[in-house]
Amino acid sequence: MDSHAFREALDHGERLLLDGGLATQLEAQGADLTDRLWSARLLADDPGAIVAAHRAFFAAGARVAITASYQASFEGFAERGLDRAQTERLLGRSVVQAAQARDEAITSGEATGRLFVAASVGPYGAILADGSEYRGRYGLTVAELAAIHRDRLRVLAATDADVLAVETIPELEEAVAVAGLLGELPGTAAWISFSCADGGRLRSGAPIEAAVEAVRDAPGVVAVGVNCTAPEHVEELIGRIRSTTSLPVVAYPNSGEGWDAQARRWTGDATRGRVDRDAAGRWLAAGATLVGGCCRVGPDQVASMGRAVAAGGAAA
Repeated sequence: MDSHAFREALDHGERLLLDGGLATQLEAQGADLTDRLWSARLLADDPGAIVAAHRAFFAAGARVAITASYQASFEGFAERGLDRAQTERLLGRSVVQAAQARDEAITSGEATGRLFVAASVGPYGAILADGSEYRGRYGLTVAELAAIHRDRLRVLAATDADVLAVETIPELEEAVAVAGLLGELPGTAAWISFSCADGGRLRSGAPIEAAVEAVRDAPGVVAVGVNCTAPEHVEELIGRIRSTTSLPVVAYPNSGEGWDAQARRWTGDATRGRVDRDAAGRWLAAGATLVGGCCRVGPDQVASMGRAVAAGGAAA
């Protein structure tokens, strides 16, 4: 990993527009994601669809593509008969596909400027594929969680990704485990983003301030924030994070809908919170540096947020 350019962008106070929900765009393209591996299945089965989805977000103005490795794991692929070497190749392929989309978008004129690839590191709950990333409280120790994440982090940190996106973390212990592992990977840059239940607490109930305090000084952590959280909570969460650390803040909420893991479908009202230019403007004003969307946020919404980023200037 060469994180120099990404670190430089943050050091210069650049506001960066992230992409939206990769699975959301894949479904819009016609992909069937009812599988337990979700979008990670397409790493092997339909890599062209992943490249096309990344390109759609770059064309919408995103400067950072988050890879399809969120639900990719040694355990999940082992259930499909893949050995460790094959799984490592698929994890690496997720970065290659995002980089290919970036290069194609620049060559075609769909995108300009410095574009980045963030290698997604999903939580333990994503490996379980039972919705527990929206609950936390796994009942595992920090050491046990570190053992689960260690090999996947090692593989992704060895790719050409610009940064690791350690995302949708629902509990304090998991954040501590992953932050500790970064010390084993010199030169690696990562943001850590939490999935929150409201304007002050992680899904597991821990205060967001305690979570940020636990990871802010870890080697390699270059930003902290929230994702896959209802958008109406984001502004308050940014304020709480900013009161706890001077690190750049990342914010990319979902649509506000809930996930029914058994039925494998989204539930609730997507209109109760908005992810658009106005929302992004509020998050930037509150102190966010990196903004985008997560589940159920598509390229049109990313393009709308991009107008707020373009109007915002340098981060405070």
